[in-house]
Amino acid sequence: QVELVESGGGLVQAGGSLRLSCAASGSIFSINVTGWYRQAPGKQRELVATMTSGGATNYEDSAKGRFTISRDNVKNTVYLQMNSLKPEDTAVYYCNAPQVTYYIGSYYGDRDLWGQGTQVTVSS
Repeated sequence: QVELVESGGGLVQAGGSLRLSCAASGSIFSINVTGWYRQAPGKQRELVATMTSGGATNYEDSAKGRFTISRDNVKNTVYLQMNSLKPEDTAVYYCNAPQVTYYIGSYYGDRDLWGQGTQVTVSS
């Protein structure tokens, strides 16, 4: 069984920082793109940042200059460093890996995985 497990959310004051982690576990052969999304109450889930296995990054406009996505390919872990947090960053944050190649014996397959979500609350 392969899965993504998130950690690192919490309550922080405006201007503070948090680092989210998302670790992939199981018999994983490779992970292509990884990304972070968020969903605030009453709103649709939105993309925050993505990173390819080669290191190319993409950020949603409000995240640029404040958030940094990174990944450790050896640990199969992706991070989201969030600085200068604002109350409008309050949301449940989800990590996503749309193409995780796993193996069971000599069988290889792909899965689109989501983490369970972690709450980030920024107080004013």
